[in-house]
Amino acid sequence: MSHASSAFCAIYRWRLRPGSEETFVQAWSRITQLLLTERGSLGSRLHRGPDDIWYSYTQWPSATAKAEGLARSSVDPEAWAQLRESIAESLPELVLEPISDFLVPLQHGEA
Repeated sequence: MSHASSAFCAIYRWRLRPGSEETFVQAWSRITQLLLTERGSLGSRLHRGPDDIWYSYTQWPSATAKAEGLARSSVDPEAWAQLRESIAESLPELVLEPISDFLVPLQHGEA
């Protein structure tokens, strides 16, 4: 895709509690996979920045699809609890307007 779309894109940012990184990654991965397979998400990527802030870039077909996908009961309450317990601070969501997209999807197993 090389042109703008109506996709909903956002960046989420967190500071984690020391020692919680592995639990956070596992919980984030579980939730992300379930949102992808069961709720219509277009996926997400998780990054750790040099500033010790964790970043997640996510896409949904639309803002409405995201709202509907997250409005239902949790896809995995235990994973959500682990995720919340790992986070020391959540920074404000950054909603992005898609303009141009030349990102090549990772092949399974790459990261």
